[in-house]
Amino acid sequence: MPSNEKKTPLEDLKDKIRTLFTPDIQDKKGVLPPKAQFSIWYFVITIIFIIYLQQYFLSSKVETIPYSQFKQNLVAGNVAKLIISPENITGTLKVAEKKNDQAFITLRVDDPNLVKELDEHKVDYSGRYESKLLSSILSWIIPLGIMFLIWRYAMKKMRPEMGAMSFGKSKAKLFAENETMVTFADVAGIDEAKEELQEIVEFLKNPAKFQKLGGRIPKGVLLVGPPGTGKTLLAKAVAGEAKVPFFSISGSEFVEMFVGVGASRVRDLFSKAASHAPCIIFIDELDAIGKARGVNTFGGNDEREQTLNQLLVEMDGFDSNKGVIIMSATNRPEILDPALLRPGRFDRQVLLDRPDINGREAILKIHSRKVLLDPDVDLRKIAGLVPGFAGADLANLVNEAALLAARKNKETVGAAEFDAAIDRIVGGLEKKNRVMNPKEKEIVAFHESGHAIVAESVAHADPVNKISIIPRGIAALGYTQQQPTEDRYLMTRPELLDRLAVLLGGRVAEELAFGEISTGAQNDLQRATDMARSMVTEYGMSDRLGLVTYESPRQPMFLPENYTAKKTYSETKATQIDEEIASMMEQTHQRVRGVLTAQRQVLDKVAHLLLEKETVEGKELRQILSDSTT
Repeated sequence: MPSNEKKTPLEDLKDKIRTLFTPDIQDKKGVLPPKAQFSIWYFVITIIFIIYLQQYFLSSKVETIPYSQFKQNLVAGNVAKLIISPENITGTLKVAEKKNDQAFITLRVDDPNLVKELDEHKVDYSGRYESKLLSSILSWIIPLGIMFLIWRYAMKKMRPEMGAMSFGKSKAKLFAENETMVTFADVAGIDEAKEELQEIVEFLKNPAKFQKLGGRIPKGVLLVGPPGTGKTLLAKAVAGEAKVPFFSISGSEFVEMFVGVGASRVRDLFSKAASHAPCIIFIDELDAIGKARGVNTFGGNDEREQTLNQLLVEMDGFDSNKGVIIMSATNRPEILDPALLRPGRFDRQVLLDRPDINGREAILKIHSRKVLLDPDVDLRKIAGLVPGFAGADLANLVNEAALLAARKNKETVGAAEFDAAIDRIVGGLEKKNRVMNPKEKEIVAFHESGHAIVAESVAHADPVNKISIIPRGIAALGYTQQQPTEDRYLMTRPELLDRLAVLLGGRVAEELAFGEISTGAQNDLQRATDMARSMVTEYGMSDRLGLVTYESPRQPMFLPENYTAKKTYSETKATQIDEEIASMMEQTHQRVRGVLTAQRQVLDKVAHLLLEKETVEGKELRQILSDSTT
């Protein structure tokens, strides 16, 4: 229709309805179904449309006139014919200006002389009993039928999981091959894992290469690693590299309160995956449904075990040569059911460990691609300051630095912002406005100075990068930041003893400066005691107890901070362990006391400098120590 031609109201309404119900995306292989949503506005538009039809099409143009006007026309001889019903009188009037008669209707009143007058004026009339069947059809059945058809049409356009009876449908999100924008170029720090999964990508791209030699691709790949190491990201990268659809679902989304729903969703997921092959099914947090089965007296976990059983059956029942690869992620592999880990199900396990300094640098480069960095930013140095950070931690670090720069209205993100972001993540939120009395502030200054001086005085401790007495987090009144020179995977006995000495440095500094101790060393003592206990009971570093370990042999792969091993030794041996730990702590205490007594002037100088500046860099500390020796 030309743009300058005005549409009729009916055409305009039809266009609006057509726009509402026309799907934007067609449901084809590899393409997401339309995200249509049924709305109450559909009913409103339908009712308006029905009223419009009844007004302009289902009703003829009949003029309603009063009964008095009807009698005047009757006397004047203008009435052509009539149909008299119990309630109304309808008929036609002769109109001189028109060729056709004008239809009219009027309300019937009690008029005993009406029939006599009609006979006198020779008007054709007849009676009619009104049947309400037709009006009922027009008023109710047809509108309801139209609304039902619209409802059926809308339901077909909706996604399957939006229906009321869709408990058994899989909740997996489908990412089409052109929607998974992640590739191996977006993954860093886990090069060995990428190489391991390159074979999966090659199979999905060229399955004939493996099938020709009779090889069978692994059915399942289990990604194991601590939280934040990039398990989900790596699975998406495999799908992005292979250009195949990607089904993503969490293990907890299978299980519902209704028995049998989880198993039904597993069947539905594998059915959908088979229709989109080649593709990848990714189940995050597999331990939610894959825990080892056992004797269940109360039957509380029947639904979870049924879901696991169905998953095992489905993994056995499909052929991996069809191009359906299952990938799962977990950080608790020790609790998984052994039937999941046997060959033929999750054939291959890929470990994603925390990255080393080279991996951290590469991850920082990826996350800072869209960040405007100052020329003075050295990502290698930043990576060295954050040992143990996983990929998610490093992404958060870059984001925090960018937010700090934006808060200061800076054009670029500099090294100062990264340094402040590290302090924010490691130590907590800075609390400059916390009120501390001068005595407490002085205690904190000597405490942190003791840590720093011992760290610079022993042979195997990491060098000090910064000392601060600015309160952070919930309970940290100050902290000493050390910068490792390299990533370490093994620790010797002298190295552990030196680290133990650094932990006790703050407590001993308080003793020397004030002749009394405070509660500020509680966390240091806890960490020192744990380290000494590990040296005695786990590492066999006690001459008295010998080459014996006294911890439970089976432990989680990724130990939580509050994990406590089960005691597996006698009370006599426990007494000896406690005596050995106390002896090691006391020897280290006397050693640290000797170091700080020899450096008493430096201790006072660094503490007073901290009280004045609140933050002292490692270079300043080393300069003070160097001046004291000359």
